[in-house]
Amino acid sequence: MKPNPITTPSFEIRGAVGLPLPSLRFDRVDSGRLISMARRLYLQHFEHGPCGGEPLGIVLNLQSAQGRVVFEPPVLLPEEQFVALDYIRGASTRPRHSRSPARR
Repeated sequence: MKPNPITTPSFEIRGAVGLPLPSLRFDRVDSGRLISMARRLYLQHFEHGPCGGEPLGIVLNLQSAQGRVVFEPPVLLPEEQFVALDYIRGASTRPRHSRSPARR
């Protein structure tokens, strides 16, 4: 009998599936530098031709200043930060709450 090449995993990492997206910790990083690095990687990704669909964001290694475009919720190492697409694209794509000026 031949072994089946597609099998279920021999173990499961509890909590690794279906995790919410990690939040950006502005208290631990220089947010301007972080978003600038993420934006640069995001633009480089599209210069080489978009593939795969809409990314969720960028994972950056703060020690090496390297990163990667991610299409699924990432599991982060301690030195990594996830920057969601909303921060990378800027304020023009985030929903704005319209406030009418107060009248006296």
